[in-house]
Amino acid sequence: MLSDFIIIGGGISGLATAFKLRSEGAAVTLLERNEIGRESSWAGGGILYPLLPWDYTDPVNLLTRHSLDLYPQWIADIAEHSATDPEYRTTGMLVLPQFDLPKARAWCEANNTPYSHTQPFPGLPQGLWLPNVTQVRNPRLVRALREACQNIGVKLHENTTVNHIYGAQEHVSHLIANGQEWHAEQYILCSGAWSSKLLDNILPQRDLKPMRGQMLLYKTEAGALPTILYQNSLYLIPRQDGHILAGSTVEDAGFDKSSPPETLSWLARRSGEIFPLLADLQPIHHWAGLRPGSRDNIPLISRHPGLQNMWLNLGHFRYGVTMAPGSADLLAQLIAGEKPPLNMMPYQA
Repeated sequence: MLSDFIIIGGGISGLATAFKLRSEGAAVTLLERNEIGRESSWAGGGILYPLLPWDYTDPVNLLTRHSLDLYPQWIADIAEHSATDPEYRTTGMLVLPQFDLPKARAWCEANNTPYSHTQPFPGLPQGLWLPNVTQVRNPRLVRALREACQNIGVKLHENTTVNHIYGAQEHVSHLIANGQEWHAEQYILCSGAWSSKLLDNILPQRDLKPMRGQMLLYKTEAGALPTILYQNSLYLIPRQDGHILAGSTVEDAGFDKSSPPETLSWLARRSGEIFPLLADLQPIHHWAGLRPGSRDNIPLISRHPGLQNMWLNLGHFRYGVTMAPGSADLLAQLIAGEKPPLNMMPYQA
């Protein structure tokens, strides 16, 4: 099968890249080893913000800002080709102690980010209130993006595992997936935590690995929690229908997606401490996802250093959904030979 582009990986990064390139007229084929969008993209919380951005480096914050600037139009573009509502909305986020308040205030002021140190809602404690933080509902976003890709002509292939990438003289010749040869002019690796397995052959010594995150789901009355709550690396995310997501752990457990009972108990206890209503409720569901861990949360968005027709868009760690439209936009500009608005050196392979 010949295509302008073959994208390896059907998570949020692969789908966003496919949607961008196909929207610009390219022929795009996407290969996903399992079901499209059902790994970390489905499992995450959907907070569109770098948690405590004052603790992150400029490459993370600049990329997330670029991506968030694109988000409203990106959601509108997806909606033209999909009937699924991704529930993109502004709910704000209340950061609860303990955190470095002077550092947080200084960052917000330097970056023109609205904030107040207040009690924004009755019944919630005082904290740093960030009113402009947005969210999406991950499963609905990936479903909408899948529908949009399919409706504009991206060729989607599920349960198609890439076993080997063949290259010679700085050029990928073809892929082998499910025993079949796949050919394209250019190839893009967007396979998340599983990229490390493929990169062993073509890009050794990269600090990429799966990082497990556990999530709980509660059901409350709609509006019971009016905003995202964050405290000491854990968050509670309210959905429009009253569901509340609680997460997430960060565990170096390889490709193990099991949920140890003691970890779930700890997560439930901490959720009840942050929002006491949950202390009297039992979670209705729990799951684990494998984030594509990377050094300092900085993804790779670049041409492969040794293969001229291979591109990388991977390693977004906790912020794949947040960075999705921005990363796809920057990669498309690199492929087109244009000069992106960001300094791309930190994202080079």
